[in-house]
Formats: sequence, C-alpha cells, structure tokens
Amino acid sequence: MSAPPPPSPFLSLSCSAGPPLRPTPGGELAVALVIPLQGPAGIFGPSCELCARLAVEEINAAGGLLGRRMRLTVVDGGAPPAVVADQVEALVAAGAVQAVTGWHISAVRQVVAPRIAGRVPYVYTPLYEGGERAPWVFLAGETPGRQLRPALAWFARQAGVRDWALVGDDYVWPRRSARAVRGYLDRWGGRVVCECFVRLGTQDFGAVLARVAASAAQGVVMLLVGDDAVAFNRAFAAAGLEERMVRFSPLMDENMLLATGAAGTRGLYAAAGFFETLPTAGGLEFSARYHRRFGAQAPMLNSVGESCYEGVRLLEALALRARGVGAREMAATCEGLGYDGPRGPVQVRSRHLAQPVFLAAAEGLRFDVLCRL
Repeated sequence: MSAPPPPSPFLSLSCSAGPPLRPTPGGELAVALVIPLQGPAGIFGPSCELCARLAVEEINAAGGLLGRRMRLTVVDGGAPPAVVADQVEALVAAGAVQAVTGWHISAVRQVVAPRIAGRVPYVYTPLYEGGERAPWVFLAGETPGRQLRPALAWFARQAGVRDWALVGDDYVWPRRSARAVRGYLDRWGGRVVCECFVRLGTQDFGAVLARVAASAAQGVVMLLVGDDAVAFNRAFAAAGLEERMVRFSPLMDENMLLATGAAGTRGLYAAAGFFETLPTAGGLEFSARYHRRFGAQAPMLNSVGESCYEGVRLLEALALRARGVGAREMAATCEGLGYDGPRGPVQVRSRHLAQPVFLAAAEGLRFDVLCRL
C-alpha cells in the first residue's frame, strides 16, 4: 500500500466566510492563491489548485523558499471582483499572506491590484490583454502580441483565412483583445466581418450563431471563458458551421475539450504556452510529476492549471533574485530573470514572462501541437 499523501498545504477560504485574520508564523510564507471555484471559469479551479499545490510541495521538499515553508490560502476568484478584492486586502492587511498569485479574469485583477498597493507581490498567471503597469504586479501569461498576432498570421499564411468573426464575453480581456485583433488584421489586409459580445455566463448562443452564419467569416476568434466557450462549441457544431469555418481560441484547454465532447471540436485550434501534449522535455517531465503525485483520476492537466504552477515558481525565482519577498525589491531586480520550466526557457521582461507560444489543433479530446509560433 502506498503511503498517504502529506497534509494539504491549503487553507481554503469560501466566499461567504470571513478570512482568517491571523499573521502567519515567522517561519512560514503564506501565499493567497486566487482561483475560480464558481462561475464560467470554475471549470479550471481543480486543475489550478493541484498544479499550485505541486509547486509548493516541490519547493517545501527542497527546503522551502529562503528557508521558509510555503503555504497556500485559497481565495475564490470566481466571486464578484469587489468581493475577491475585499478578501485579498483583508489577508494582506492582517499579515496573513505575504504574496498573491493565481488564475482569475482581468476584471478581478483590475480591482485586486490597486487594493494590494505594493504591500506584497502579485504574480498574475493568466493570458491577458496586456497593459498592466502596476510595478508590484508580475505577469506570467501570454499577451496578444505573442499569442494572437502570430496565430492569425499562421492562419492567413497556411489556410488563407483572413476574414474573421469575433465572439467574446463582455469584459476587459475580450474587448481589448478584439481591438488588438482588428489592428493585426488591418495591417495584413484581413477583416473582422462580424463582432458579438455576450454577458459572462451566457449559455444560449442561438442569436450569435445566426449572425456569424450570415457573415462572410472564414473563421471565428473565440474570446470566451470556460463554460461559455463550451456552450458555444456545442452550439457551433450542432449548427454545422465547422464545415465552413475554423475556430481559434487563445483560451481553450483540455478540460473544455472534454466538456465540449469530441463531436464539437472539429476545426478548433488554440494557442498557449503549454499543452499537456507539448513534446518538450520540460513539459513531459511536468506531466509525469503531476500524474505521479495526484494519480490517474486527477483533474486534467492543462494550460490554465500549469499557469498556477508557473506562478508559484515565478514567485520563487523573483524572491531568490531579490533575496526577499518585498514587492519593491522584486520589481527592482526582476529584469532579465530567466529559468527553465514546463513551457521551456522563459525570461522576465518589463515584469512580463517572455515565453514560447504554441499552436495546437483539437483532435477529439486532446490537442495535437502543430508548431511554435
């Protein structure tokens, strides 16, 4: 019989309960892990939690960070942004956490970042729209210039797709990413021929698909989150539109493929810094460690979950370079910091993680990585 797993390094924090307003012991480094446990992005929560846990366990097994054992305090990033910000600010103000990381939508980041106000470092892990300037925020995710721009160029070059429909949730990341898409296509002679934004949490895409079907689009850029994208994929396939249009998403992971079902993934492409099928030494080693630690029944490994592993590891690298966990010291010393991880070689440039980005095509319920963009 295998040995039982070590005690969880998590302290879970529900939306309704107040946070534990106790300073952490002197020898412990507590990190708020802000991940979605509800709403359209809740599909990502279990993978995010386990990937961050794996990073913490590996760091603690090697002696901790700067000699301090790490612990994660989970905050539900799927709650309304103001609620999330209240909880994170309370933890920071009480000295109950010394850093913040995690995957949550940009609408949450925009409220949380000013409330932290540089008192602790904030490692934001998702792909995002770019433009974050707060010096205490470090950004591990892909940005449109490294993800959308080369992917759209690939579709124009390899498949002759230049006319696109845009379908997105109605908040900052899809809106600003759509603006970037329009700019890229204008420079290449492409067009956005149809544009639709829906309320976050939308499940009925009938009217949207009618507009898309009536357009001259050769493809759809999907700027939808989690369950919204799953509902769109199912409806798109049911309408038979995969026969005449490709779909491309910068936010499409293996959990979403599984929820969509194999019948809804034909002609679907994604771009990300990590896929479970990424055939690199770092990616394969990470996948093996994840499944060895959490077993065959663990939540699917995916780019969103891996970003939370990356967030903890980036926090570690920043702290080692700065010789402490002060946000100001990290900002002063982070430029040029590099390391190898599941995504391959990465480097901090202007507080953003410059990294390889890969294009993949859905093959049923898995991704086939086609190329590095």
